[in-house]
Amino acid sequence: MSTAKFRVRKSAWHLVTLSALACLFPTPLPAPQQIGSLPFDFEAMTWVVAGKVTTLQGDPIGGATVVLAPISGAQIRSLTTDLQGEFKTDYILNARAPGKLGINLTVSKKGFLNARATVDLGDISKPWIIHVTLRDAEPDPALLSQGDLISGLAPGLRKAGASEGLSAKGEKDYAQGAEEFLDKKRPDRSLSSFAKVVRRDPSCLLCRTMWALAELDAGDWDGAYRDLSEAVVQGRANTKVARPEPLVALGIMESWRHQPERAWGFLSEAVGVGPANLLALQELGRAELLRQNFEIAATHLTKAIEAGAGPEARLLRSEALEGEDDLNGASKEMDLYLAGRDVRTMPQQVRVLWLRIRDRSRAEGTQAKARSRGGQPIDYLHQTTPELQGLEPATDQKLLEPILAAVGKNVAEFFRNFPNTSSLEKIHQEKLGRNENVQETLNSKAQYLCLLHDGQWGPWFEEYRTGPANALDEGRGLAHGFMLTSGFASASLLFHPSHQPQTIFRYLGQQKIHSRNTYVIAFAQQPAKARMKGAFRTSTTYAPTFSQGLAWIDPETYQILRLRTDLLLPVPEVRLDRETTQIDFGEVRFNQLPEAFWLPQEVTVTVAWAGKRLRNKHLYSDFKLFNVESTQKLGKPETPPPISQPLPAPKPSQ
Repeated sequence: MSTAKFRVRKSAWHLVTLSALACLFPTPLPAPQQIGSLPFDFEAMTWVVAGKVTTLQGDPIGGATVVLAPISGAQIRSLTTDLQGEFKTDYILNARAPGKLGINLTVSKKGFLNARATVDLGDISKPWIIHVTLRDAEPDPALLSQGDLISGLAPGLRKAGASEGLSAKGEKDYAQGAEEFLDKKRPDRSLSSFAKVVRRDPSCLLCRTMWALAELDAGDWDGAYRDLSEAVVQGRANTKVARPEPLVALGIMESWRHQPERAWGFLSEAVGVGPANLLALQELGRAELLRQNFEIAATHLTKAIEAGAGPEARLLRSEALEGEDDLNGASKEMDLYLAGRDVRTMPQQVRVLWLRIRDRSRAEGTQAKARSRGGQPIDYLHQTTPELQGLEPATDQKLLEPILAAVGKNVAEFFRNFPNTSSLEKIHQEKLGRNENVQETLNSKAQYLCLLHDGQWGPWFEEYRTGPANALDEGRGLAHGFMLTSGFASASLLFHPSHQPQTIFRYLGQQKIHSRNTYVIAFAQQPAKARMKGAFRTSTTYAPTFSQGLAWIDPETYQILRLRTDLLLPVPEVRLDRETTQIDFGEVRFNQLPEAFWLPQEVTVTVAWAGKRLRNKHLYSDFKLFNVESTQKLGKPETPPPISQPLPAPKPSQ
């Protein structure tokens, strides 16, 4: 009886880490392993497969599910990333088996789009690294969608031949890949065909770009970015074969990462390579729009429209013209974009722009009406008011610029670092008679929540009240003729660097308040430029409001201690004659945070509307950090009503 002989060699240790860069390094050899009686020679090789999953911004994603399915038929494994977004496993395979180790990789997590990739891990002498990127399931609606990117570029890449560097042998594979990708809408099945083409004809930039678009559509962000980058590098090395498409795609992908300067760089280069490329012109216009270069944006978008770009370019041009303060042109371009469609059926970003153009146009008309009626209120920029008693007037405006720069820096840091907060709000509402005699009052309490968001024109607050004792939530307060006021935490936004260019400022001098020296700054919004406005709503109509007023600023810390705002002009459209707000700010510290925040402590709002006089007083205390994922039962924030719905009764807000 014979005994089967086998041979066990030292097993090779092969480390494969999933990340974005390639590297070569020496690998240690572990001790020989006893495998057992086998009918053939077996060389054990250990492949350590590890990786990291991140967002587009590079933040680690913990709790993601990673499914590894080796192409060789080895065991499928499901892993979960740790808090650093990392995962790791290993496979022991026969090194003498033909072929290379490849893995089909799928990564998923709730709230993100699935990522898929086929990873060829190569042989033992060429270890390399792949990074897995997950994209948000809800992309930014202000940016071009993935579908529009692919439909805007891929059809123009369908035909390829010798002039694009494609060999005769590659034409069949390329046509097969294009059919799977564009006709059958199966990008994952097109990848192997495109991969063959690129391996055979690496100089075909058109082929590599099409492959990258298919990878992106199949869920492989990293593979797409890598291949587009290679196409750009080849085009820069040989300008005769350079194409605009990979530059356009990279620029748009950078915009999805919220890297506007990098996006602008790629798109500018794309227009240089292909001056007539519709998508390049349109997206360069969008990039300039995001950089608030409105005139340049309008120029690129005009060229895109003249070259035959679709409705998206008209929408962007409408926004650019609105940014240039050409409201008439913006309105006409919006009408061309809508082409008879009901704006109420349009996506939110379209409705928001339409409303902004309408409101600013109405505001200009309202200002003209008020001036024609002689309804000009006090001019804070040029007139002295009772609040300025004891002011030491300024002799010049030399201090204005450094004061605005320092205050703007503080305000920007405030909104950059501000955490979501809750506070106890006590509201005292009054109906006033002649000589401001109090006729009726109403007292209530509520938890007041401030949630910070980033917007296209800068940060903004979502503020709402909650709690069973809330008498202001469209309840008996409004029903009995009182008013609802809010928006005070964001009042200092007028001094944010993003909004300062839309406001006129004047340094008035120095004054003491509460025994403290202060700088006094007068300000007035410019309605034709302002991107931040108030709102006054009644049961039947709505009108935007713009402010002027005074700010008292600490000369040492440059924090705003007090803010007084008034209407720039009365608003006859809603019979609003006066809306005066005074906010006293105080320092608030949270145990978990090192910095202090200056928040409203006491607010008084006085309104003269439709022959009525109303006054609200707000006191804020018990400030706490608020986690939006906490288990507190807070209720759903109020959603702005559709354009067609009547708006609730008077709700002046900042």
